[in-house]
Amino acid sequence: MTVVLNAPVYADVPAPVFRPGPADTHITIRGLTKYFAGWPLYENFDLDIPKHKIVSVFGPNGCGKSTLINMIAGLIPIDAGEILFDGKSLKDTKIGYVFQNYREAMFPWMRTIDNIAYPLKLEGKSKAEVDRRMAELVASFDVKFDLKCYPYELSGGQQQTASIMRALAPKPEVLFLDEPFSALDFEMTLFIREKLQEVFIQTGTTMLLVSHDLEEAVYLADQVLLLTKRPTRVADILHYGDARPRTVETLSEDSFIQMKKRSLEIFQREVRR
Repeated sequence: MTVVLNAPVYADVPAPVFRPGPADTHITIRGLTKYFAGWPLYENFDLDIPKHKIVSVFGPNGCGKSTLINMIAGLIPIDAGEILFDGKSLKDTKIGYVFQNYREAMFPWMRTIDNIAYPLKLEGKSKAEVDRRMAELVASFDVKFDLKCYPYELSGGQQQTASIMRALAPKPEVLFLDEPFSALDFEMTLFIREKLQEVFIQTGTTMLLVSHDLEEAVYLADQVLLLTKRPTRVADILHYGDARPRTVETLSEDSFIQMKKRSLEIFQREVRR
């Protein structure tokens, strides 16, 4: 997705050269700029997001964590810059999005099963293809609740499970998750963490997760992207390589504790600036 500000063009000023990321880059962001009420939130922001990894985004309140993934996903317009997915524009890229507010994300007039199948029907899939993919998702998530119910008849955790299934239905290249656990109880959070890991292990789908919970951000991540206060920059990118699937035992591993400690140190440094 490319957006250029209305600005005078001078013949003697060369256009900026696009710099590709490393070979394993999935999303390349160059010169991302976004202003709110005349104040910069992001300005000439560059970032490379790796392919087949889970990247957790963490930073101070107001730094624009959700805004960042919403701009990448095309939900919020950018003022300037370029965002490419494997060298492609957003319109040529298949993405999935899991919203924080599952109650508003699901269509209340549709049965849950129709909500999940909706992106497949938009793609023009046949009934046989839709049924086959739905069966795969039901098995993958070990669904025990009745998908013929309407969303408002389900618990919050069940609604969010359905939202994630819907986002995964078309087999996206990139999955965006905006604080997907914030409205769930602990039991349901553990369940969905486990299922997301299973999906990731099976598919290698690139995932970009926004979280306000540092333990959760580290636990799920291959990389922890730590942001500064606005105008937002990259404070650090930490690589976390513990094997998957990660379990409750992971939380007491020295490598996890050290990663969480280092992330907290960087976060506190940025908050105090």
